[in-house]
Amino acid sequence: MYLERILSDKEGSASRNFFLSALWWSLLGMGAGLFAGMEFSNPDLVHNIPQLSMPHLRMWHVNAVAIGWLSMGYVGTMFHFVPTLAKTKLWSERLGNFTMWAWNLVMVGAFCTLLNGATEGREYAELSAVLDVLVAVALVAVALNIYMTVVNRRVKKLYVSLWYFLGALFWFPLVYIIGQRTFVALPGLNDAIIGWFYGHNILGMWFTTVGVGMMYYLLPRLTNAPLYSHGLSMLGFWGIALFYAPTGTHHITQSPVPEWLKAIAIISSVFLLVPVLTVLTNFFMTMKGKWQMVVTDMPLRFTVTSCIFYLITCTQGPFQATRWINWYLHFSQWVVGHAHLALLGTFSFILTAAFYYSIPRLTGREWASQGMIRAHWWLKTLGFTLMMLSLTTAGLIQAAGWQMGIPVDQWGLSIRPYWFLRAISGVMIVLGQFIFAYNTYKTLYTKAPQPVALKAEVKA
Repeated sequence: MYLERILSDKEGSASRNFFLSALWWSLLGMGAGLFAGMEFSNPDLVHNIPQLSMPHLRMWHVNAVAIGWLSMGYVGTMFHFVPTLAKTKLWSERLGNFTMWAWNLVMVGAFCTLLNGATEGREYAELSAVLDVLVAVALVAVALNIYMTVVNRRVKKLYVSLWYFLGALFWFPLVYIIGQRTFVALPGLNDAIIGWFYGHNILGMWFTTVGVGMMYYLLPRLTNAPLYSHGLSMLGFWGIALFYAPTGTHHITQSPVPEWLKAIAIISSVFLLVPVLTVLTNFFMTMKGKWQMVVTDMPLRFTVTSCIFYLITCTQGPFQATRWINWYLHFSQWVVGHAHLALLGTFSFILTAAFYYSIPRLTGREWASQGMIRAHWWLKTLGFTLMMLSLTTAGLIQAAGWQMGIPVDQWGLSIRPYWFLRAISGVMIVLGQFIFAYNTYKTLYTKAPQPVALKAEVKA
């Protein structure tokens, strides 16, 4: 009986448990981000508690959001979407639940180590060697489960979402193993090159590929309309596969890495506009004649908001990868805003849409409150918009200060109001996430089960 509770074989249990774990870590991760953001505008907020110092909070915030919230939520989504598209059951619910416990163990270890300053000291690759091994094992286990589910499918053709999910689970374990110095260690500048190969491809070969695959699943389902073009969808997939991998070096164009490597990174970054525009054309043409549904369908509203932020993200990215613009904006708050535009604006929104879509189908329970879902969308959207505007403005002030040779202590005072606005935006985002969590709790644990009235959905 205890084995059944811990490693359940019930259909949908692994997906549900990954979703709930992701939501829990989002509260701790986003809360840490809020606290760190408040310390920018109020540096004396905490005294003599090193665990709450900004560097420690930032490491935990980044890993809790990227590995806890987004990655665990992505796995929960794939565990639901892939069996649906393959018209079969998940290959092993027990393996899925085992992976969920292993992933949570990684997050507990990250919480204990990163807040205490135990880190490998490389951006986005701060986890210790033991935790790196656990993450690699978890990724391989997830890939095995998804690939075997697709092997056992009852349909012949693979819908485009499956291409994106399978591609991500082939690429990202390799990217993770190469990027973590636990497995591959190189000296000097090679370490920086490998570091940003990993740092950018965790975005391109994991967050983007799975996130776009989720968009391709949700838009036709929620609008009850066929996808505009399967040909465009495959062009976008192979475009990402071709152009994304070499882009990481555009993060270090000011360093003495080989010029040919910088050139390849920048050219590849600009060419990413090709798959991006094909993907977005597909999304917005699929929405043709369906825009009014955004008013009442909240998962669709989160999905469309994610697509709009994706358009902004992927227009801004190639623009700021070019040499002179990169030189002007680098080391400013603009870059911080861009990072949040991708992970919070695009991929957190699409994951939230998948969460709101999937939970009723996994549990048979309607959401306790549509009003709380609307409040969540407004707080998250307005909060993120305020954050993006404040960071972008602060970044332009910083860049102008560097360019004109103004002393840091002078232009530094000019951006303090924008750090305060950033803290206010963090309050709005975290409050929205807590409302999200409370609505989930009310739905799953206090509301009597009832049949879920699901509308007819078009075949993918």
